[in-house]
Amino acid sequence: MSQSISTLLRRNLQEVFGEADPQRRRAAIDEIWAEDGIFYAPDGIHRGRDAIDRNAGEIRATHPSFRYAELGEPEEIHGTAGRARWTSGAPGEPPAYAGTDFAIVRDGRIAELYMFFDKS
Repeated sequence: MSQSISTLLRRNLQEVFGEADPQRRRAAIDEIWAEDGIFYAPDGIHRGRDAIDRNAGEIRATHPSFRYAELGEPEEIHGTAGRARWTSGAPGEPPAYAGTDFAIVRDGRIAELYMFFDKS
């Protein structure tokens, strides 16, 4: 099942990093991430689906009530890469932080994702 880069970015934000249920999170990772995918985050480099799953679970556990919101439409370039801007915070409150995800896609899955915190 081939998905657009925009769809992969949205799913990663909501179904991987925004998902509290470990089984649903892992199922999404297995669908949208390449087996050897790499997540480059400010806290380190996470290689492979197991490491990405572990890191997403740790992030979710630190802020269990936070929700992600997209800031506009994701952008795609040349059918191989895209970026999405987002915020995160508790519902009904101003966002606690914002970021940008930049993804490189290979064979319809995220091969590399670079996450940047945006400065306020």
